[in-house]
Amino acid sequence: MQNIFVSSPLEFEYSSTDMEKRKKILTDILKTILFVGVGVFFIWLSVRNLSKDDVQMIFSSMSLVNTPRGWLFISLSVVAIVSADLIRAARARLLLESIHYRPRFSMMFYSVMVCYLANLALPRLGEILRCTFLQRYEKVPFDKSLGTVILERAVDVVCWLVLLIVALLLNNGLISQLVVDQNTGVTLQEWFAQKGLSYIGNYLLYIILFVIVLLIVLVRVTRNWWHKRPALVKVADFFKGIWRGFVSIKDIPNPWHFVFWTVAMWICYFLGVWFFFHALPYLQHIGAGAAFSVLVFGTIAFMISQGGLGSYPLITAGIVMLYGISYTQGLAAGWIGWILQTAISLVLGLVSLAVTPLHERRDSAIKQEKND
Repeated sequence: MQNIFVSSPLEFEYSSTDMEKRKKILTDILKTILFVGVGVFFIWLSVRNLSKDDVQMIFSSMSLVNTPRGWLFISLSVVAIVSADLIRAARARLLLESIHYRPRFSMMFYSVMVCYLANLALPRLGEILRCTFLQRYEKVPFDKSLGTVILERAVDVVCWLVLLIVALLLNNGLISQLVVDQNTGVTLQEWFAQKGLSYIGNYLLYIILFVIVLLIVLVRVTRNWWHKRPALVKVADFFKGIWRGFVSIKDIPNPWHFVFWTVAMWICYFLGVWFFFHALPYLQHIGAGAAFSVLVFGTIAFMISQGGLGSYPLITAGIVMLYGISYTQGLAAGWIGWILQTAISLVLGLVSLAVTPLHERRDSAIKQEKND
């Protein structure tokens, strides 16, 4: 007599599949909660040093933006900044395609925003997470992705130096007048001099350079020996992958595409600042030159403080003071501009973290349907 309590093989298979789907859904929900929690932690890190006076000044100045014209130009500024981020993702994808990797554009954009989000907490952490992100979701080797990221940063530094020279020519005497630290009165010229002298007098830097040269010589001399050691070969392959990514620009079928995306990205960054200026009544009349200077010198803020916190408003205030704007108004504008840029990175970074598992789940379901 057949036991009616024994499930058929078909029923058991269906139950197991159903359980796996539920487990997958639960895992995705937990991932999303975890990623959102990480994002909230980054928000706390970004705003924990704001004083009450800073907050009051920001909110009082925001009332000046609360007009139809103000919100129009704030919206245009957001569109310009996000467009720059989209272009950065397209440019990064172009480099990876030149070494025969074709990540989805959506995932490239998500990786860029995750990079920005992480950099709000720890400098250069974002670049590592970006490469890890692409390796996890797009199967792009970490070393080759890291090489392209290093190349992007090198190109951006060169572009910024060119723009810096242009900004100095447009603003005669700016470098000697611009105060980057209101508490100590240190000007941009003094800051550059201090940094230069600190590097020249830093014996540790020379020791590091000497060690690097020595290691290169040793690697070349002992290459026949370490080529027989599997562990050392793996290390060598890793650095070769980084180098392969770094020189990927030479393999782009049309290098002018890379140049076009780079120029377009900087134009969008400039428009982001210029539109923002037009959102504030007291900045509307100072022109594109001031906006260009804030773009160029404001970049320094992200070099000297984490996420530009504190230093970006000070530099913005110092620049607009040269155009007849009061320090208080300039500082308030700097805080609003910093919040705008930081909010874009936070929101899009959090969204990227949240939707990526959903993309992965959808792609897995599509593959499963094709297999069935």
